[in-house]
Amino acid sequence: MTYFVHGTILGLFWFLAINVALSLAVACVAGHAQRSASWLLALRLLPAALSIAFVAGVFLPSYWRFEPRDFPEDFDLTLTSLAALAGGLLLAALARGGAAWWRAARRAQAWTRTAELLALEGIDLPAFRIEAPEAVIALVGILRPRLIVTRGLIDTLTPEELAASIEHEVEHYRGWDNLKRLAMRAAPDVLRWSRAASALERKWAAAAEHIADAGDSISRNPATRLALASALVKVARLMPVTPIIEPISTLVGGGAIADRVQRLIDDGREPGEQRGRPLKTVGAVAATAGAALVLAVGYIPLLEHVHKLTEILVRTLP
Repeated sequence: MTYFVHGTILGLFWFLAINVALSLAVACVAGHAQRSASWLLALRLLPAALSIAFVAGVFLPSYWRFEPRDFPEDFDLTLTSLAALAGGLLLAALARGGAAWWRAARRAQAWTRTAELLALEGIDLPAFRIEAPEAVIALVGILRPRLIVTRGLIDTLTPEELAASIEHEVEHYRGWDNLKRLAMRAAPDVLRWSRAASALERKWAAAAEHIADAGDSISRNPATRLALASALVKVARLMPVTPIIEPISTLVGGGAIADRVQRLIDDGREPGEQRGRPLKTVGAVAATAGAALVLAVGYIPLLEHVHKLTEILVRTLP
């Protein structure tokens, strides 16, 4: 076995091991997860993100630094099989993400093929009106986001309700919610095949809708909040809420409509996501700086320990 093939197999093995462990941990705590959108997103992406970060930032440097170049090792059936399983997990995630992107792109292309440009004052997003009886407003695209508004929605809503609905979708654009949806769909993890993943994605979708409902341009104006609440009720009656499986944001794409309407009537601002943002930012910066300091001091010893543990695993696996 060559040096690089051996390293690839070990890297894939470590990816799978860390991924499985973290997926089990997240599955255990998913039912108690907070309603914070940022926390829910972090939990959903944790197994994939940390397993990739461990392999790239810890195992590969450890292998490069401590593994002899001229020490041949034979293929180990168990290790190679686990590495192949990890490779399949990565390929499946890539295919899943590509399929979600392709479906969203096809839908956007179908919508905009005969669309008319819609002029919206104060909105820096390209907006299009399409001839369809359904009451739909959607934000499509990630690199080139576009706003799609159907004739049915324009005919259903008052000008104030339409303006509030557009502001809601602009908040999705500002929050990069389509990219977050795609990241969850394409996350390479074992968690994908558990109910915990679906629960986290549903909770995140609901939390993201509350944040979009609580944007500054909406929450600071009681009339706009009431207009958006009215629009939600009208559209929900015409279009049932369905789970979003594509990286597309819609007005009724997540969350209980009654809960969203009640929040808009009461206040319109999502607790903990808007008012506490400066304090959370300071805490995140402090935590990141502390973690970076600890990693800088203990990085080389960590690489050595990981290499020793890798050698033990290779020798003990059946």
